[in-house]
Amino acid sequence: MHAPISLSDTEGCEAEALLQFETGAPQAVRSALGINAARVEDVVVLSMRNDPTRYWSKALGFGRTTAVTADLVAEVCAFYRAEGTPVAFLQLAPSAIPEDWDDICGREGITGGSTLVKLVAEVNEVLARVDRPDRRPVNEVHVAAVEPEDADRWASVMMRAFGMPHEHYAQMTAASAVHPDWYPQAAWLADELVGTGTMYRGGRTAQLFGGAVLPHARNRGGHTELLAARARIAHELGCRLVVTEAEAENDGSHNPSLHNSLGLGFQVVYERQNWVWQPR
Repeated sequence: MHAPISLSDTEGCEAEALLQFETGAPQAVRSALGINAARVEDVVVLSMRNDPTRYWSKALGFGRTTAVTADLVAEVCAFYRAEGTPVAFLQLAPSAIPEDWDDICGREGITGGSTLVKLVAEVNEVLARVDRPDRRPVNEVHVAAVEPEDADRWASVMMRAFGMPHEHYAQMTAASAVHPDWYPQAAWLADELVGTGTMYRGGRTAQLFGGAVLPHARNRGGHTELLAARARIAHELGCRLVVTEAEAENDGSHNPSLHNSLGLGFQVVYERQNWVWQPR
């Protein structure tokens, strides 16, 4: 990287993106899923009380402008208790974790969970790799911006690709496709929509989200083309960085999405653990 990377780059854009993604859902969806949100200092706190996937209740953006303290974490957890949230994930970059973190976790009932890899690339680096003359051509899959009339189908494919329920979640996702801060892309195999990806612009940082391809259309370069398409859009918008994340490889596992990102110039800046909060 040619310039320093801050927590506002790696954590802040993601926090603001998910805040808009969830709270931008139609009111009927917000009511059905029990969506609510708050800000505690610089932390975005998201609750989805009626979420059978137990994925969407997250607190993130820690440490951007305010140090993480016991009082701050207690306020975040108090919000979840008041909401009746069954489980939530506190996502802290390693540099934001305070020295007394073990004591805070013991006091609030927080335990360690899975690990994600935070990946960052300079837009120009990604485009340089995308445009290399020796890059393997992709002939079967093409990527294009999502037209408004395809938003529902695009959202449905994203939910299928990630194994999420369709009802309510697809409507929430489709709402983001027509929001001016989001730039949704679709991968097509002939006339079949088989892959999805979107991007949120936060200043000069672009947060990538929802990149996935349906199982029968994988290993054709679609996921990489979705990454490349969003990097081109980030360049057009004047962004300097693109940020994404992937599941860490543990116990010999192999994550193709992670390696696709590394192949386009993304760098691992840190691994971030999911800290699991549940009411006592």
